Amino acid sequence: MPHDHADHQHAHGHDHAQEHAHQHGHSHGLGGHHHAPASFGRAFAVGVALNAAYVLIEAFWGVAGHSVALLADAGHNLGDVIGLLGAWLAARLSTRAPSEQYTYGLRRSSVLAALVNAVILLVVTGAIAWEAVQRLIEPEPTGGLTIMIVALAGIAVNGITAAMFMSGRKTDLNIRAAFMHMAADASLALGVAVAGGVIMATGWVRIDPAVSLVISVVIVIGTWSLLRDSVNLSLDAVPPGIDQNAVDRYLHALPGVLEVHDLHVWGMSTTETALTAHLVREDHSGDADLLQRITQELHERFNIGHATVQLETPATAGNCTLRPDHVV
Repeated sequence: MPHDHADHQHAHGHDHAQEHAHQHGHSHGLGGHHHAPASFGRAFAVGVALNAAYVLIEAFWGVAGHSVALLADAGHNLGDVIGLLGAWLAARLSTRAPSEQYTYGLRRSSVLAALVNAVILLVVTGAIAWEAVQRLIEPEPTGGLTIMIVALAGIAVNGITAAMFMSGRKTDLNIRAAFMHMAADASLALGVAVAGGVIMATGWVRIDPAVSLVISVVIVIGTWSLLRDSVNLSLDAVPPGIDQNAVDRYLHALPGVLEVHDLHVWGMSTTETALTAHLVREDHSGDADLLQRITQELHERFNIGHATVQLETPATAGNCTLRPDHVV
């Protein structure tokens, strides 16, 4: 997690250099704080309503038609309803103002929601695969027409919901998780519909669980990147799309900068990135203009919207306890 500057305050003397030893620059509101747009609130509401209704319909006909694919897809959709609710809640919580206890607000809730969504998707998919294996070993008669009709409705429900989240999937991991859930469900429903058609044409009931297994593998492959990114963000890794070496080179190239240390870049949420760094300069004239330039360019070049920069003289940098690379 980001460190607390209070733990390494150096003694201030009366000379000009030490007066500038701890100048900080803070950047807020430069456009780097991107919360889920308000339009996604409606997308979440519609998605939850459609999928909850479809779960009930699919579960009923899954039992009536003796289809493991329909029942598995109903379970998958139930997991998605829960996931959508969590993502919706996180999108709302991430807009909460900071408090005395939560000084960054509740922005990190969007990361937790994306992580939970990925885990739910993998667990439910694992349950689908397990049930499919059982049905491959001991197949049961299934109603191909019922399967196909219900699955086609699922393609429509999940396809519509996925489309509503498509525009935000590249900029917000939380929205991407919701999109992937819906897209995975649409794919699974398509496979189930195909299985229903094959059963009607050939009577081969094992196609039902076989298709479920194939689609489960595809979902797991697609979910892996979501799980990886959400775990990385929860561990304060550098967010995807940001090259920390490039940030370091940019800071080193600034006028008069002799050294950069204690550089940290991490995701405050699924859409916001923060940075802290200590810059060592001999000449501290024009520090205020430089700080303003740094925060503006960090946002424009790297989409880092919450930057905290500490300026130090070579003398005070020598006493900085956070100067060594191995110290956090």
